Amino acid sequence: MVTVEDVRQLAETLPRAYEVLVRDRIKFRVGSLVFVAFSRDEEFMGFGFPKEERADLVANRPDTFLMPHPSDMRYQWVAARMAMLEVDEMEELVIDAWRMCVPKFLAREYLEGR
Repeated sequence: MVTVEDVRQLAETLPRAYEVLVRDRIKFRVGSLVFVAFSRDEEFMGFGFPKEERADLVANRPDTFLMPHPSDMRYQWVAARMAMLEVDEMEELVIDAWRMCVPKFLAREYLEGR
């Protein structure tokens, strides 16, 4: 099972990423853009994800992934049950969400250095 601390350790390595606490919810941002956010109970992790791909993601693994709240459907966002994620999968999702928020050259430099 993935924990907030697992995500935090990864996010600390991502250039320009930083952690904030907003209304008792942990979020990770690049500038003003949120790329990962946790529910207050830390059971769910929301993350940036392409709109056009999220229906397939949720349909293929409904036990793990959920569509965003109706008010958030306009955003490129999806949620996951933390208990259902493996660490490798979480890393891929978080890095991909972060890549949506940073310049391409920065993402490329980070990935080449990994």
